[in-house]
This record gives sequence, C-alpha cells and structure tokens, in this order.
Amino acid sequence: MKGALKANYETDKTAAGASFAVNAGDVKLRATMTDATVVNGPSLNGLALAVEKPGFFIIDYNVPKKDFRFQFMNTVRIAEKPLNLTYSHSRGDNRTMLDGAFVFDPANKVSANHMLGSRNCKLKYTYVHEGLTTFEPSYDLAKNSWDFAVSRRVYSDDVFRATYQTSSKNLGFEWSQNSKLNGSFKVTASVNLGEEVKVPKLSAETTWDFEM
Repeated sequence: MKGALKANYETDKTAAGASFAVNAGDVKLRATMTDATVVNGPSLNGLALAVEKPGFFIIDYNVPKKDFRFQFMNTVRIAEKPLNLTYSHSRGDNRTMLDGAFVFDPANKVSANHMLGSRNCKLKYTYVHEGLTTFEPSYDLAKNSWDFAVSRRVYSDDVFRATYQTSSKNLGFEWSQNSKLNGSFKVTASVNLGEEVKVPKLSAETTWDFEM
C-alpha cells in the first residue's frame, strides 16, 4: 500500500489531506480524505473513493455528495504520431469534457480542452527547449484571451514557473520541487496587476509519500 500526506498553507487558511492506494492486479484502488474527515470526529466529509486502470479509465466517487465522475483515456496514432484523448463526465453537474493532445515530437505538443455543449474551449501549444525550458502559450475561445506560461527546470528536482493571464491581469510565480528523499513541495505567489492595491497572495503545499 502506498500513501501520501499533504498540507496546504495559505495566508488566510490551512488545510491537510491524505491518500491511500493499493494495487489489485492491473487496477488501483484509492481513497482520499481531507481534514474535514477527521476534525470534530470521524465523518464522511471530504472522503472520496476511486478505481483506476492507468492509461484506460478512472472512476471517482465523492462520498458526501454521492457524485460519480467517469474518465476514459485512449491513444490513437495519426501519421505514426500519438493523439492522446480523454473523455470525462461528472454526473452531479452534468458536465462533459473532452481533452486531446497531439504530440509531434518530444519538444512540440498541441492540446485542446472543450466542454461539450458550450463555447468553453482552450487551445495550448507546448514547446520544450533542450529538455529544460518550457513555453506554453494558450488561447481561451470563450474569453477571447491569451494566457502565457514559461518554466525552467533546475538541478533536475526544482522547477520555476511564471504565468500571466491577460483576461484577469493575474501574474503568478511558482517554485516546486519533487524529491524522492525529501518529498515534494510547491510555493506560489500571485498578484493582480489590474487592482489599485497590488497585494500578493501566497501559498505553500508540501507532500510526503510513504509505503506500507
């Protein structure tokens, strides 16, 4: 059995959670919970269960909301290049999403995200330069706006990332580290350049993985 403990710190609140996964053949069973599950005595609040076959499907069940979410993945090849497709449906809000990513080569990828029955559609191009620096411009058709992201990997474990959303004028910075020895953490800061008083929002998240 594998597990993970996660803690999230923000300027106005603190949250924690845990997840546990066990393999049953080629299927993985997973349970996740938040601090709402154990605070003030055990309860079903924040509890979610999942059945996953990696690369094929994921079925999530939100216990307190009694809500299912289905996700199916498949890969087809066009001109000997992979097109990764993901279909997901949430029963509670009756929302269906279709995601696709066409990989030209290890450095170039085009992806799209669309909510069926709506104008919500996002297009993104990803370019990886020398395996270290990633550029990701994206276009939101519903908002008629561009978003930009650039990230840089340093010392194999650390990644620095900057983002800018033109529609909201939100500028963000992120530092993340994924280490087998020290676990993983992520520190983010964002500021809205359109506000008169530019107060940055800070958050930190850390995760410890363990195996039993």
